[in-house]
Amino acid sequence: MGEDYSGSESRRRSPWGVLALVLLSGAALMRNGADVALGPPQPAAAASLTRPGETFAPLVASASLPFSPAERVTIPSIKVDAPIMDVGLDTDGWIEAPPPQDPNIAGWYQNGIAPGQRGTSVVVGHVDNLSGPAVFYGLGSIERGQHIEVRRYDGRTAVFEVYGVEVFSKENFPGPRVYGDTGYAELRVITCGGGYSKAHGYSGNVVVFARMVKTR
Repeated sequence: MGEDYSGSESRRRSPWGVLALVLLSGAALMRNGADVALGPPQPAAAASLTRPGETFAPLVASASLPFSPAERVTIPSIKVDAPIMDVGLDTDGWIEAPPPQDPNIAGWYQNGIAPGQRGTSVVVGHVDNLSGPAVFYGLGSIERGQHIEVRRYDGRTAVFEVYGVEVFSKENFPGPRVYGDTGYAELRVITCGGGYSKAHGYSGNVVVFARMVKTR
């Protein structure tokens, strides 16, 4: 990794304010996508945070972990097993995406919360590239109750349970709703989604909401 992560807790638990404002301004995580014939799967109504007539009951989550960078993400239900690289913000204030030429790599926003730490950690990845589907192509097909595992550089693995999958317009991205601190160790996995055009790319972002339920 080559970076000293032994700074103060306040440094390691940077607020999401800047990131939320960037996305609320309509930032695209991944601004280019391949013109795949049928497009990536989109979230089903049954996977949304709340459904008609349903009262949302929060998951019972395990205690949080100390800070440690993310190393690898595994999502068995969509056959994802990918290394994670650190990403930040580029010179234009956008969230950096992993290199598009590598279809099987994800990015963890290193200036925020570590996976398993109390707060909301964010992992991003491409839905596709010019060669075809990429690491999070199937993200929109994830169902509630399925698990996402993030291995950390301290050797611990945080296991998160999905409790919602939504697609949000990039023009009206609800930063506080996505990144807000719920009091638990949470994870958001984000990729492009919604409609696609060659002129403007994808119109939205698929966001998976998950909460840590165990560690190992």
